[in-house]
Amino acid sequence: MRKRENVIAIFDIGKTNKKIFLFDKNFNVAYRRSTRFEEIVDDDNYPCDDIESIEEWLKATIAELQKQDRFLIKAINFSTHGATLVYLDKEGNRITPLYNYLKPLQGVDFTSFYKKYEGVEAFSRKTASPAYGMLNAGLQIHWLKNHKHHFWAKVTAILHYPQYLSYLFSGEIKADFTSIGAHTALWNFDNMKYHSWLQKERINLPEPTNGKKATITEINGQKIAIGTGLHDSSASIIPLLESTKNRNRKFVLLSTGTWIICMNPFSKETLTQEQLKNNCLCFMTPDKKQVKSSMQFLGRIHEVYVKALSNYFGVAIDTHLNLDIYDPLCSELIDKNARIFLAKGKDTDFEAHPELLKKFTSYETAYYQLVYEISKKVIAGIDFISDKNTVISDIYISGGFNRNKIFVKFLMLLKRNTNIKISDCKNESALGAALLMAEYI
Repeated sequence: MRKRENVIAIFDIGKTNKKIFLFDKNFNVAYRRSTRFEEIVDDDNYPCDDIESIEEWLKATIAELQKQDRFLIKAINFSTHGATLVYLDKEGNRITPLYNYLKPLQGVDFTSFYKKYEGVEAFSRKTASPAYGMLNAGLQIHWLKNHKHHFWAKVTAILHYPQYLSYLFSGEIKADFTSIGAHTALWNFDNMKYHSWLQKERINLPEPTNGKKATITEINGQKIAIGTGLHDSSASIIPLLESTKNRNRKFVLLSTGTWIICMNPFSKETLTQEQLKNNCLCFMTPDKKQVKSSMQFLGRIHEVYVKALSNYFGVAIDTHLNLDIYDPLCSELIDKNARIFLAKGKDTDFEAHPELLKKFTSYETAYYQLVYEISKKVIAGIDFISDKNTVISDIYISGGFNRNKIFVKFLMLLKRNTNIKISDCKNESALGAALLMAEYI
């Protein structure tokens, strides 16, 4: 019987794809699998993830891998999207559906809440959390407490999504800095503690712990280190921080997908009102350091217009992937500096408007214009999160847009004095979660 290979298992849970990775001792991917689950509806008939099916898949996947003679799982960790909470009763059972952070809260007004706690501007700056409604996990708690009394009466513990998945294996109630620091309206970045509103509202949350500490638990007869889990965007910057820590060069990471998130781990300045008004916020690293960031829903805008362009010009949905770089058109659009698809300031409309495509005679010109405007917004986001008198040497692009040649070209043209680099790291969020478990393999 051959010796099993020691591995770290990572569940990387996105809104669409749910993935399992096994990393070997050199942090190469030894195994991976991806699946999707049909959405169900919550108690208000709004779409949400089927958390029961996800729970079953997590446990069944680990059990299946343990039965094989190829791998020996030494540690498990979790990377998930943010703005998602799980509420437990006194028996430790989940109470509510997994509410969707895109859920509209009709008839819910947080004005009185903000007024009670210094006003929306001061509160949002202190918590590094723009007023995003359900995207602020803390406001989800406030909403449940005040509008879902039948659920709230049963609540004895509240976990962020990564920590809930960890809890399914370890049985321990924990919190981590990356989840708490992700636009939750829970954390006071001025004193780096939970905001006092929680205590005043008699809401108890677990104290966050260092992300490198795991709990040794017996799973199906095998002792395995169970990580606390972490927020996916915060996890994605860990591999880059590890690989560049001995270089004296400051960088920004563009994590691109549905959201385009610009992350600057070198910013020391406090978040300002001006930054806050322009989609800026702060994340936290697993060891409690702020990561000033700009978060824009630009990938969503790109997605809806790619579909609209396909329909309007009668071409395949992936036509944009096959477009060549045409330098004269890039230069022409930069010189014109027209704004057609995106708002002048903060974008709030994330649906396509096909009537705008009448301004264009070709798919190529329309698509270039769209990507130019997205690129400009990204550059503005980078500028907003850069400290004064600090030079950003490199911009690393990870995620889906690093394969978009036109996007990369516009960034190069709009930020000529900065090196634009395609991150050679794959599966950044999963790898970041795995690196935190290094001592257990």
